Amino acid sequence: MITHRVRATGVTLAATERGDRARPTVLLIHGYPDTQAVWNPVADRLAADCHVVTYDVRGAGASSAPSSDAAYDLDRLAEDTVAVLDALAPGRAVHVVGHDWGAMQAWHLAVHGRLGARLASLTTMGAPCLDHVGHWLRARLRRGALGPVVGQLARSWYMAVLTAPGLARPLWARVGPRWPALLARVEGLAPADDHPAPTIAADGAHGARLYRRNVVRRLRRPHPAPHVEVPVHLIVCTRDRFVSPRLYDGLDAWAPRLSRTALDAGHWVMRSHPDELAGHVASWIEDVERVSLAV
Repeated sequence: MITHRVRATGVTLAATERGDRARPTVLLIHGYPDTQAVWNPVADRLAADCHVVTYDVRGAGASSAPSSDAAYDLDRLAEDTVAVLDALAPGRAVHVVGHDWGAMQAWHLAVHGRLGARLASLTTMGAPCLDHVGHWLRARLRRGALGPVVGQLARSWYMAVLTAPGLARPLWARVGPRWPALLARVEGLAPADDHPAPTIAADGAHGARLYRRNVVRRLRRPHPAPHVEVPVHLIVCTRDRFVSPRLYDGLDAWAPRLSRTALDAGHWVMRSHPDELAGHVASWIEDVERVSLAV
C-alpha cells in the first residue's frame, strides 16, 4: 500500500493505492461520515487483481477541510476525483465504485461527464443519483403516490439536523465518542482499529456541509435529462436503514446499461460483507473488461 498527498483546487487530499498499476484501476469513494479506511477490507481483497485507489474526500480524515459550504459542492468533489486519478492513474480508464455520498459523487461524475471516456463503469450502493431523486419525488407527488415518499422521508430524518446551520458541530461533539457503540448496536458492526476513524467527530461536522450545499439545491433543480451511457452496477442492500430500495425505481431510465444485485445487508455493506461485496465488484469489473476487449 502506497500513500500520497494530492493537490486539488483549494485542498490537499490523502490518497492510497494498492496493487499493480498494470491491472484495471478501480476507484473506491467513501461516504459520510467515513474515511477511505472504511474500504480497507474490500480494497485489500480487490488488490489481488486490480489497481485500487482510495482517498479521503475533502473534509474527511487526513484531507483538507474547507470552511465554507460552497467548497463542498458536488462540482468541487468531482474536481477532487479527477485530480486524484490524474495523479495515481493518469490517462487510464477507471471503474468507479461509490458508497453513500461516494455513490452520489460517482453518479455526478457520470451524469455530468467529468471523466469523459475514462469512466469504464460505475458501481454504487447506499445512495442513488441526487438528480434521480429529484425526478423520483416529482413523479410520485404528481401521481399522489405518497407512501414511498413518506417512507423515504422517515428514513432520511437525520438530513433535517445536518442541514440546519450550527447544529452539526455540537451534535458530533456528543455523538463522535459514541459512534462505534451506535454502529455496533444499530448495524451490528464491531469496532475495528481502522473504523470508525479517530477523526469521526470532526469528519461528521465538516461533512455536514455536503448536505447543506447540495441536497436542497440539487433536488429543487435536478439535471433535466440525466443519462449515463457506461455500464452501471447497482448494488441494493435490502436492510439499509437509510435508503429504501424503492428509491432506486426508475434508475434504468437514466442508465440503460444497468444491472442490479440485491444483497441481504445493511448500509455499511463493505464492513459487514467484505468478501461478498469484493466478489461482486471483481466479477463486474472482469465482465466489463472482457466486453471492452471484445469490442
